Order: sequence, then C-alpha cells, then structure tokens
Amino acid sequence: MSIIQEIRQWSQTLQPWQQEAIARLYADRSLASADMEDLFALAKAEHGIEDSEKRVTSTLAAAQFAAPAVPNRVVQISAIKNLQNVNALVEGHRLPISASGLTIIYGENGAGKSGYSRVLKQACRARVRGEPILADMRKPPGQPAVATAIFEVMINGTVIDLRWTHGQEAPEQLSEIAIFDAHCARAYVDNEGDFAYVPYGLDILEGLVKTCVTVKGRATKELADNKPNTEPFAALSRTGTKVGAMLVGLSARTSPANVEALATLTDADTDRLAMLNRALTETDPKQKAQTLRLRASRFTSLATRIGTAIALVDDAKFAALRVLIEKSNVAKKAALLAAEAFKKTPGLLPGTGGEAWQALFETARTYAEESHAAHTFPHLPADSVCPLCQNTLGDDGSTRIAAFDAFIQQEAEKLAKSARATAAVAYKAIEQAKLDLVIDDALSKELADMRADLATACVAMQTALTDRQATVLKAAAGKVDWEDIAALPTDPSETLNAVSTKLQADAKALHDSMDDKAKAAMVQEQAELDARRRLAEIKSLVLNAIAKFVLCGKLKACADSISTTGISRKSTELSKTMATQEVADALNAELQCLNAHQLQVAMRPASPGGKMQFKLALELPRGGDNPSAILSEGEQRAIAIASFLAELKLGKGRGGIVLDDPVSSLDHARRERVASRLAQEAQNRQVIVLTHDLYFLNVLMQESRKLEAEPTCLTLRRGSQGFGVADLTLPFEGASTKDRVGQLRQLQVECEKLRKDNDDAGYQRVVRDLYSHLRMSWERAVEELLFNGVVMRFRKSVETNRLKKVVVSPEDIATIEQNMSKCSTFTGHDGAMEANPAMPEPSELSIDVEALETWRKAKNERIQK
Repeated sequence: MSIIQEIRQWSQTLQPWQQEAIARLYADRSLASADMEDLFALAKAEHGIEDSEKRVTSTLAAAQFAAPAVPNRVVQISAIKNLQNVNALVEGHRLPISASGLTIIYGENGAGKSGYSRVLKQACRARVRGEPILADMRKPPGQPAVATAIFEVMINGTVIDLRWTHGQEAPEQLSEIAIFDAHCARAYVDNEGDFAYVPYGLDILEGLVKTCVTVKGRATKELADNKPNTEPFAALSRTGTKVGAMLVGLSARTSPANVEALATLTDADTDRLAMLNRALTETDPKQKAQTLRLRASRFTSLATRIGTAIALVDDAKFAALRVLIEKSNVAKKAALLAAEAFKKTPGLLPGTGGEAWQALFETARTYAEESHAAHTFPHLPADSVCPLCQNTLGDDGSTRIAAFDAFIQQEAEKLAKSARATAAVAYKAIEQAKLDLVIDDALSKELADMRADLATACVAMQTALTDRQATVLKAAAGKVDWEDIAALPTDPSETLNAVSTKLQADAKALHDSMDDKAKAAMVQEQAELDARRRLAEIKSLVLNAIAKFVLCGKLKACADSISTTGISRKSTELSKTMATQEVADALNAELQCLNAHQLQVAMRPASPGGKMQFKLALELPRGGDNPSAILSEGEQRAIAIASFLAELKLGKGRGGIVLDDPVSSLDHARRERVASRLAQEAQNRQVIVLTHDLYFLNVLMQESRKLEAEPTCLTLRRGSQGFGVADLTLPFEGASTKDRVGQLRQLQVECEKLRKDNDDAGYQRVVRDLYSHLRMSWERAVEELLFNGVVMRFRKSVETNRLKKVVVSPEDIATIEQNMSKCSTFTGHDGAMEANPAMPEPSELSIDVEALETWRKAKNERIQK
C-alpha cells in the first residue's frame, strides 16, 4: 500500500473538515487563503457554529490517485485516439506511442503538446493535474463539451481500449502509468536552512499540520475577539436582585427567554414602580395619603355623576321617546278621524269635538261631581241644570250630554289621550333631566394635574350631554331629525375609576411606608422593579453577551479538538515503514546519475510539528553557505527527477512513465545526464517524453542509439483542422539527412499540386521554402556524412575516433558546391527584378532533391566500407 493509500485510509478517522483539507492538499500542495477560509468555516460548523454559505465537506476519493499496483501486471500505452473536446486538438486523431522503449513527442509552443499532457495527467491520475482541460472555443455554443479520449493500451501484451471521460473516474489500469512534471519536485529549503526531501505523500501530512495550526490559530483569535463584555451591566449585577443574580452567573447556559421575561415590564409594573418611588420619597406620608384619598373620592363621585347623566340621555331613552311620540301621533290621527265623523252631527257648533271643546267637556265632568253629587255624570235627569249653561236640560239636553260623553269615551280618543300622556311623561323626564356634572375649577385642575387628557374628556362629556338633551327635545318637537342627534364621546368613567383606584393604592402605599416592616418590603420591591427596568434598557447587550458566551464555548471546543499529535505520530509511523536507508541509497544513486553527486542524502528522521523529513546534507566547498543561495532552479529540478526515478525503482513496478518537459531550467550537462538516464530506463519500461526542447530531443536520440535502441519520434504540428496533428518524423531542424530527404519529397509533391492548380504565388512560396530546406540539408550532410559525424550540432563531444573514415574527394566538394549554389539562387538574396530567376518546374525540383539522396547513399556506402 502506497503512502497516499495509507493516508486516505487513516484520514477516515479524522474530523470531516480535516478530511476535506487532505483532499485539497492532494489536489494542490499549497492552500490559498480562500481554502483556509472554507476549512475554518467547516471546522466551526462541526461544533455548531452556523456557516452562512452552507459549505459541505468531501473526502479524498480512491479514484483521485493511483490504485494499488497489481502484481505481475504491465500496463503500456500504445496510442491515444478519438479525442473529443480537448482544447483545440484535432478530433478523432490518433497519436501512436511505442508500447516499449522510448517515445519522444516533440511540439513547439502552441502545437498542442500541452493538450495531450493534460489528458495524460487526468487519465493516469497524476497527483498534480496542471491546468484544466478546456473545450474547443471554436465550436458553436450548445454543443457537447465533455472531453473524452480512448486509450489503446497493452496489458501483459493484450491490446484493449480504455475510455476516459473528463470528470468521471479514470480507468484503474491507467493509474499504473507514472507521471512526472515540474510540480512533482518535493525538495525545498526548510526552516533550518537545509534542503529537505519529503517522500511522495508525506508532504500532505506536513500541509495538514500547517493547516491545523492555522485553523486553530484562527479559532483562538476569534475566541479572543469575541470575549463577552460584561462591563456595561457590572453595577446592575451587584444589586442583590433577581436580575443581579442572573447577571452574576451569566454564561452560555443562561436562558435568553429568562432575560426576556425579566426585562419585560407591564404597564402595571411601571405604574407600581412609579408609585413606590413616590411613596418612598414622601416627607409627610400621612397627610399625603389623606389628600390622595379625598381626591380619589372626588374622582369616583364624578364618575358616578357621569354614569347617572348618561343614563338619563342614553340612546335607549331617546329611542323610547321617539317610539312614544310616534305612537301618540298615530293615535291622534285616529282620534281626528273619529272627531270628524262626530262633527257631522246636525246642530253642533263649530269646533265641537275639538281639543278645546274636549277640554271644556272634561271640566264640566269635574264640576258635575260637585254640582250634581247625587248623580253620576253624564247621566243627569231631564229636570237637572246643565253644568255648563246652568239652564234646565230637558230631555233633549240630557240626551245630548250623554251623546257627548259617548264620543269622549270612544276607543280612538282614549288611545290618543293615553299616548299623549305617556309621551309627555317621557319628554318631561328628558326635559327635566339633571345633567350638570358639577366640574368646578378646583376639580378641573385636579383632573388636569392628574391627567390632562382626562380633564379634557370630562369637560367634553359635559358639553356633549347638554347638547344632546337640547337636540332630543328639538327632535321630539319635530324641529330637527332624530338622526341629527350626535353620539356621546367615550365615557371617561372607567378611566376616572382606574385613576381613583390608583390614588387609593398610592394612599395605601404611603400609609404602609410609615410601618418599618412594610417599608422594607416596599424598598425590596422597588429594587426588583428598578433592576428589571434597567435590564430592559440593556437587554440587547445582555443577549449579545450570552450569544458570545455560546460562540466562545463552541470556538474553544473547536480549538481544543485540533491537535497535531496524531498527525505527527502517523507521519513517523509511515516514515519508519516507507522511508528507509534503501530510499536514501536509491536517491543518492539517482543524484549521481544526474551529475548531482555533490548532494548526498543523510537519513535523519524527525517530525517537528508532524513534519517528517530527510535532510539533503550538501558537501559544499564553503561549509557555512546557505543551500538556498547555492542550489539553482536547475539543481532543484535534478533533485525532483532523482526523487521520481528513485521511487520508481523502489516500487519495482514495470508500468510506463510519462515525463512532461523534464529538463526545464537544466543546463546542457544535466540535460545530457537526464537523457542518458531516461534512455537507460527505456531499456526496462515504456518511457514517454513530451518536450519542446529541440536540443534535448537530439540528445535523447543520441543516448538511445548509444544503447542500440531506436526511439520513436513524433512531431506535433498545427494543421488546417486544428492542433496536435502527429507527424511520424522529427522536426526538420533535428532530423537526419535521410529523414530530411523524405520531408523534401513531400514539399516537392506539394509543389506539383500547386502548379496543377495554377497557384503561382503559392508555388513560388513553397519552391523557395523547399530550396531553403534543401540548403540546410546539404549543410547537415556535411556534418553527418562528409565529416562522418566527428562534430555535430546538439552534441557537446568531438568524436575524434571517427576521423579515420573521413575522406573528402574533389567530386564531393564539387557536388556540394554546385547544389549549394543552386539553392542560394532561390533563397537568401534580394536581387534586381530583371535578375529574378525563373521558378524551376516540379520535375527539376525532384532532380535536385534526388541529387542529395544519391550523394547521401553513395557517401554512406563509402563510410561503411
């Protein structure tokens, strides 16, 4: 099991936020401030501190890194094909790769090499994936943009296709391909000034320790920043009240609901406090109590008068009067109708039956009780004297008085008379109602002193009662409508009684204040109510303090839960099992191969703060120099390559390896050393090198050929369809004379096509390009063949042992001069217009190219003899 696999398994015992930290450290060895912000929020959330952004944790998934190696399984890549949506690489293209030995993939900047590199890193689960894979921006919006590719691989000699889709789990078999790039370096200057080497994966634990220290530091700082401030209510906490007791013991366990309850005063509580304040500060409580009782009595009497007055002119009284008057009017109309019929009796004087007549007749009835006591009116004998005219009645007069009485006694007239009487009683009751509330100046002032609005309400009620009485009488007389009667304002009696009750309570409190025991109870009650009043004023500060007590408790729990001891222990454990002297020996051997033999690895295990490291003790000519001032970027790169190769060696696996620009920042000497080492490694496993360094490419080829191994070389070019088109040749500048002839032939074929298409401008351009390359090829032939490779560009050494086969004949010189001169005719000069030579035909181009090939073959045969 690898270190990464061990760490993943162990990490499942950690807090979720620490598992998230490990996942991030695996993806990027250095965490940005935004990462720390996220991890701190996650750590706090695990202790109940709400995260407003609702972040969630993740874990390091097994699919993110290489799977455990399968014993006796050899995985080799033979091609990458059917690429879709990978940067601007040509879709459907096939990139062939030698399943064994060395494959060199050369590409200038912008040729598409980085696109293949990113796919390899993602598919093979490289720890450092580099830049993201982007979709082809030339495609119209809306088209599928998920990057995919097919890896043609050989597993123990059997060819299979493995599909890779960006964002999905990469094929497990591809994880046996090891990836190296600039980010794989794990050597650095430590705090002691030494170069430290951390085995692959243990740097995650080092990063986790730093992250834990940072998160714990932030929790501690936030804890200090949020310390509750109890100073604003320190004095209140010393009052000896329930509020004071609560504040003295204020903590995270204090109930905010209890604070709310104590800080909430009802109107009665507020009035009670005010009363206690007045009672306890009164100098003559007895006299004051008597005054308050008298005032309370006057207010109660006023409330009674108001109630009595309202009852006399309330809506029920008005409604009853209105009904009675309306009934009287109806009865009156009925009586009038009967009177009209009576008036039609012959011989009656005008007005007979009217109200005046009826009054006169009733007077006569009354008088008859005195004048005719022996008889019952109207039954008087004929010889009796008339009570009105005092003449003898006679039979006719006696009959007439009886008829008059019969008229008076008719039902309609009775009803009318009764209704008038009843209405008159109701009317008289309202007319004679006593509505004076007796609010004199003294009472008015007392009301105003107590409550200005109460005095105003009482005066308004007095005016309203009087106005209402007058309006009702007018409505009864038919002078105004009943609807014109205004409603009475709000009855102030209830308020008067409440004020009176309060005054009585104040009087009682004043009376009680004269008793020591009762006064002591009042003082305590006053203190409790006043403390609650003061608490209400600072309630928000108290609740904020409780919230901070709660927060600080959670922050303390968060900080206390973070420890690096377990991480340090795990780092030490892994170092003992996976970092031994065998590692140091392998690394020293690789450093020597890369010409970094002045660096020696001394095994000095240590875990300060969970950091497991092995010091690279430098054997320097000046012992006191700081390594950071001595080791160049190139030397540090050499250390990284040595580390990568040492781990491969110790892993004992035989899967392929991929190196992306491994010699950046290296000088020529170390490039040659790296090339030599990779060529040796290619004897045992598949080695794929991506490079844009033409010198390194040539050195790789030379080192491979020294071992009698011919590497596979691919050149990535930009074509009409896009980037990353693989050409199974070297770039022209690095190709041999033989390979250049092949490329010149392709140019000659292109010239033929342009001539057939009558593209004169294009033809002239390609012809000049062909002769320029032909001239360079003759120059290469001079190095390679004429002088038998004694001195070659891209090679530092001069191979004098090849001088014995160098033969320069006059015919060689003549052939070279002749062809070089012709090439110069079409390249490298800016002559007069009339001197411009005519462009040769395609057949002539073919002859000139084949001249080089003929001479090359002949010269090569002579060398081989």
